[in-house]
Amino acid sequence: MDALQHTLRKSISFNGTGVHSGRPVELKVYPAEINSGIRLLRSDLGQTEPTPAFMDRVTDTRLATTISTDDDDASIATVEHLMAALFGLGIDNAVIAVDGSEVPIMDGSAAPFVRVLQQVGRRRQSSCRWMLKFHEVVRFDDDQGRTVRIEPYDGLRISYQIDYEHDQISRQYYDIDLTPRRFTKEIAGARTFCLLREVEFMRRNGLALGGSLDNAVVVDDQGVMNHGGLRYTDEFVRHKILDLIGDLALLGFPVLGRVVAEKSGHTQHFGLMQAVAAHPEAWTIVAYETQGENRVLRQLALSTRAVGGRVLPYLLPPSLVLALANSCSPASW
Repeated sequence: MDALQHTLRKSISFNGTGVHSGRPVELKVYPAEINSGIRLLRSDLGQTEPTPAFMDRVTDTRLATTISTDDDDASIATVEHLMAALFGLGIDNAVIAVDGSEVPIMDGSAAPFVRVLQQVGRRRQSSCRWMLKFHEVVRFDDDQGRTVRIEPYDGLRISYQIDYEHDQISRQYYDIDLTPRRFTKEIAGARTFCLLREVEFMRRNGLALGGSLDNAVVVDDQGVMNHGGLRYTDEFVRHKILDLIGDLALLGFPVLGRVVAEKSGHTQHFGLMQAVAAHPEAWTIVAYETQGENRVLRQLALSTRAVGGRVLPYLLPPSLVLALANSCSPASW
């Protein structure tokens, strides 16, 4: 992983459709200053102060991940694909402005976001990149046998298994050591998917009004309905990994650990994040320090056990933010 933080070189914009509302949406992503993280605002509501894209702002995980952007019930839904694109390419600081209640679904994957972000490129910033390094297992299990956990690992590795009672999906497993190159090649293009009967149910309830075969893989009893079929033979499980990456980005720090998920989804991912905040003894905050030709991990000079879930980026007191911002120079170690 990168030792320093990055933002994008210049602002970019996207136009698309909200998958549930069916309404046109314009989205803009702007460069941002160091230590500010990924933040969101509703431009259609005149918001000028962006809200951190952080786990304490999650308000709904039933069909996608929704973030509240103020205290008056304004929110932005379906943030996970864009969050995954930013995280997967190593962009730490950005402001996302949306003129509606949803991030546009684009083609149902993160690929359209990734292509434009790669075209504009990244700008390196003069502050170290802090990460959550796990040295104990943290897990979340629900009463339906769905589970997700983080284990100690040097890097970010994701092992994901799905098991659907449908012959066209069935059981799939994928394992990846995540890098920007592998994310772009193996994960970013995997599209969201659903069963035809689920589409019919959602539309009867005023949802999925913008969904189509252009932005989702739809499966009926005969197979994949999309012209051209699947992009990958195991596209279904790869898309679940995409969702997981976007959801875990809401921790605010990149993760150093192995994430193992079995039959999980947005709700279980959020449960795991809550478990992480509740168990500060399981992780430490680290950054890379250069020693000669080598990079070594340096632990933040602070007891994460003592401060617990408050040692998360947008819950930090200002004095500690400034300490982090200034602690990348060799003299401060």
